[in-house]
This record gives sequence, C-alpha cells and structure tokens, in this order.
Amino acid sequence: MEKIWLIIKREFITRVRKKSFLVTTLLVPLAFAAMIIVPILLATSSSEHKLIAVVDNSQLFENKFPDSKGVYFKYLHQQNIDSLKQHYEELGYEGVLYIPEFDINRPSGFEFYSSGQASVTMESSINSDINSIIEKKRMELQGIDQSKLDGIKSDVEVTFKNGKEGKKGSSWVAYGVGYASGFIIYFILLLFGTSVMRGVMEEKVSRIAEVMISSVKPFQLMMGKIIGIAAVGLLQFLIWGVLITAIYSLIPLFVSPESMQAAAQGSQAMSQSEQAEVVRRISEVVGSIQWSLLLPCFVLYFLGGYLFYSSLYAAIGSLANEDAADIQQLTIPVTVPIIIGIMIMMKAVHDPTSSLAVWGSIIPFTSPMVMMARLPYGVPGTVPYWQLGLSFVFLIGGFMTTTWAAGRIYRTGILMYGKKITLKEAMKWVVRKP
Repeated sequence: MEKIWLIIKREFITRVRKKSFLVTTLLVPLAFAAMIIVPILLATSSSEHKLIAVVDNSQLFENKFPDSKGVYFKYLHQQNIDSLKQHYEELGYEGVLYIPEFDINRPSGFEFYSSGQASVTMESSINSDINSIIEKKRMELQGIDQSKLDGIKSDVEVTFKNGKEGKKGSSWVAYGVGYASGFIIYFILLLFGTSVMRGVMEEKVSRIAEVMISSVKPFQLMMGKIIGIAAVGLLQFLIWGVLITAIYSLIPLFVSPESMQAAAQGSQAMSQSEQAEVVRRISEVVGSIQWSLLLPCFVLYFLGGYLFYSSLYAAIGSLANEDAADIQQLTIPVTVPIIIGIMIMMKAVHDPTSSLAVWGSIIPFTSPMVMMARLPYGVPGTVPYWQLGLSFVFLIGGFMTTTWAAGRIYRTGILMYGKKITLKEAMKWVVRKP
C-alpha cells in the first residue's frame, strides 16, 4: 500500500504542476462566466436605429407597425414608390415597405426594398405584423368582437407534482440537470480515461516503466496511476465549483440589475410582485431536485465510471509500441461502450422509465451516464431504490473485474517491446494462469 501511495503522490504532483492543469482549471469557470455575461451584454447593447419608410396605399396599416428592437417605421403619404426606391438611402432610410391597395380576402403585392437582404428578425416581424393586422380587419368585417375572442382563449397551466409530499416539479429542469450530469460523466470518462492511457504509453515507450517496475509490481503501478489521476480530476472539479460559485456571486458587480432585467424576455413589463413570483416559482422547481442524493451519486458514479474505464484504458496503453498509431484500433472496444452510453442517455432524459433507460442505468458499461440522467426525475418515484442499489453493486463488481483483467494484461504488456500485440493475444493473458 505504501508503494501505491508513492505512485499516487507522484502522479498527482506531476500533473498538478503542469501548465495545462492551470490553464484548464481557469478556462472552464471563465467560459461559464462568458456564457452568462456575453448574452446579457449583447441583449442590452445599443444597436443602430433603422428607419423604414412605409408607403401604404391601402391606408389599413397607418401607425400600426410597432417600433421595437431599434427598428422604426415612418409612414409616407402621396409618395411615388418608383422614385422612393431609387433614392430612399439618400433620405436616410434602411428600406422601403410598399403596401398596395388589395382585396382583404386575397391579399397580395406586399414588397420590401433594401440594398441587401433583410435580417431574419425583421422579415419575420414584418410578416407577423401584417398578418395580424389583416386578421383583425377580417374579424371586424365579420362582426367578431376581438375582446370576446380573447376572453374565449384558454391559458390553463397544469401544476405537475411528484412524490407523496406533492412537491412541484418541472420536466424541463429534470431534463436539463439529467442531460448535463450525464454529459459531464461522458466527458470525464473520455478525458481522464485517455489521459491514463497516454500516461502509460509514454512511460512504456520511454522505458520509464522498466525502472519503476524494478521497485513495484505492475498492478501497483497501474492502480497508483489510476487513483492519482482521479485525485487530480476531483481537485479540478472542486476548484471549478468554488470559482463558478464565486463568479456567479460577483456577476452583479459587473452587470447592473437593470441590464440583467432587460436581457430577460418580457421582464420590462413585469412589476416587482410579478418578478418576485417568478423567482419563487423557480426556487420551488429547482428545490424539487433531490440535491442531497444527486450530488453524492454524481461523485460515486464519477469515481466508479472512471475506475471502471481507466483500468481498461491503462491496459490498452500497456499494449502500445513505438508506433503509437497502432493503439487507436485497440481503443475502439473501450470507446464504443462510452459512445453507446451517451446515446442511451439522450433517450433516457426523454423517457427515464423505458426499458432501455432502466437496463442502461444498471449495466456498468453505461450506468454512470444513464443513471445520472434518470436521477433528477426523482427517487424512488422514477428510479426505485432497488435499481439504484443494483446499479451500484454492478458498477463496483464491474470495476473489480475490469481492474483484475486489466492488471493481468498490464503485467505482461508493459514489458513487451517491438511486437504488435492484438486484443486476441491480450485476452489470452487474462485467462492464462500466472
């Protein structure tokens, strides 16, 4: 155990001292801050005012186009459209909207002129406004009262509750938390698993492993490397959590509350009481997630999935030769289950109780991703305790099995040079008696 601890310490200190560790640790929280601040700044940044000339021969749209998002409409009367099309830019207009006289039942002939292609937002907004005005005019001609029609419309919203306590929940929140958790686990397995493999490959190709194995057993070397890199990952996640929390609390110092309010859709029209109600609802929905269960499970599935796959990646790394390109083919059997896991996870966030999601969350090859996608939907409502317990048991058993098998491959492969090793040959080392 002392020798394993020395290897863990060596792997941990060596990787933490690398510049790449520092850069990655700082970039992720900064990227998180950018994803929050940049959209707010873009939403509140002042854009150039665009003045649109409107020639309305039908006299139906006078002063009915709303000025919004920096686009303003000016209605011109008794204006020759052919002359205006030639000189509108000289008059300070960005474009010209021409509305001819038309049959209200068969409207046509609407045209917009500009020097370049109009933006998607402007095109959609103008089409929507024109259709809305025409619809109101048709209802007026048919004797349909708009206020009565608005009164007929229904905006009932069902309050979804879960559990015996009847807590309010949101499928969208569960979907977002589950998807993010599963994807993070997927990212961890690929990033840190391949990191273990590259570390083993470098030590084997550079013959450092020969020196180390003279003092420790191959299995001790493999376990020390796996646990050491896992400790680096946990430290990095801890730092990310602290920095992201600190950045989130400091955002109001750089972005004014008015800017944050203006960036939220429709928030300008909200009163303080309405805003407080929105905050209260968000708190209720977020509070419906079982964070006391979700966070420990995330750590356990992170460690279990990492140990499960990193031992396999370490075994693959021990098969490398001087030509490291050969190792890419050997990684396929290890990488494919991870990809299958992320695909099942995408299905599980939509239907967490399907047979595919249930079995995907139990089988250790896919359970770290799929179970984390299911847990936000509720325990024991969506995920019974027996499924969660069985998933843990299988994951631990899978880790012990893969570690044992990888250790037998690692023991032989780490000392073999100059020969291309196939997976078939490596599997013979697993079943061969020592």
